Amino acid sequence: MLGFRRREERSAAVSVQTRPAGGPAPLPAGAGERELYRVLRQSVPIIDAAIYKLRRLIGDFKVNCPDPGAQERLQRFLDGIQVNAGGTGINEFLGIYLEELITYGNAVGEMVLSGGQIGALYNAGLRDLELAEDGALGVKVSVLEPGGKRECGCKELLLISALNPEAGSLWGVSLLRGLPFVSTVLLQIYQTLGTNWERMGNVRFAVTCKPDGAPGSAAERARQMAGEWRNAMASREPRDFVAVGDVSIKAIGPDNQLMESEVPVRQMLEQIVAKLGLPPFLLGLSWSSTERMSSQQADVLTSELEAYRRVLTPVVLKVCRTWLMLEGLSRECEVVWEEITMQDEVDHANARYYTARARKLERELELSEQEGDAL
Repeated sequence: MLGFRRREERSAAVSVQTRPAGGPAPLPAGAGERELYRVLRQSVPIIDAAIYKLRRLIGDFKVNCPDPGAQERLQRFLDGIQVNAGGTGINEFLGIYLEELITYGNAVGEMVLSGGQIGALYNAGLRDLELAEDGALGVKVSVLEPGGKRECGCKELLLISALNPEAGSLWGVSLLRGLPFVSTVLLQIYQTLGTNWERMGNVRFAVTCKPDGAPGSAAERARQMAGEWRNAMASREPRDFVAVGDVSIKAIGPDNQLMESEVPVRQMLEQIVAKLGLPPFLLGLSWSSTERMSSQQADVLTSELEAYRRVLTPVVLKVCRTWLMLEGLSRECEVVWEEITMQDEVDHANARYYTARARKLERELELSEQEGDAL
């Protein structure tokens, strides 16, 4: 008779050190500025669309390891890792991480351990954290809770990035810095346009009646005319308005002209697009541009995306090396990003073709010169 031993159950609970416990906590430093950037994305659709496009345009990557077996296992881990509560895959984690980085200038993530391995990746909200200097080259992360703040002890599991930080500062610079004023002017123009169209679309009338001098009849006649006019305007079917006496009806403000908005709106949008670093045609703006100008804008966008990739690469490497170390494998690995667009691949292929052709011509020239010397 075979004996079965009951399998020891392991707790599935996972401790996330960057998540606050309890209710709302005091606001950290810089919370007002970050809230301004969040509202800015909600108020100006072109800014929100630009950040989402940058997230999608960042592209995919592969991790190369000297051991093919370790590389295959690592790739399966990266594709299937749980992200936050409902996401899967490291690309989901990096997308949210990049959004936080662009919007607020800083991003914080965490590798969550489960059973001695990396069980999940967690995007920590900056509204719940406080960053402080830990020496000249260190960063101390504290979680704000109702009873105070709690310092995160396992720094090896934290992922921290800053976008274009100033010298000697651990705080990055948001891509949206400088846009609140421009966006305020743009929203004022849009709000004024909506108000003017509401006034001119919903026509209001002025009814003027000149009394004939009969005593006591002016007030009564005014009430009768007001009632008839109200009934005529409220009726959904065509209805005649009949009045006795010298009555004139004029629309209020039909001769007013709307202010020209195309030029100031474009000026504000140009400032926003210049700050976001995306070509106008990617945001649906049909501004006139030549083919060469579009190609140059695409090259500039490629350099912008490469800069974001350089910020994300250390994050990916830290996740991969931590997983390899916990698996008892060599920590040596390399992140290789895919080409951003097919146009880049075509350009690189053409460059390699012209380079190979030039080398071939050089060898043929050398051979002809050697044959000439031999003769």
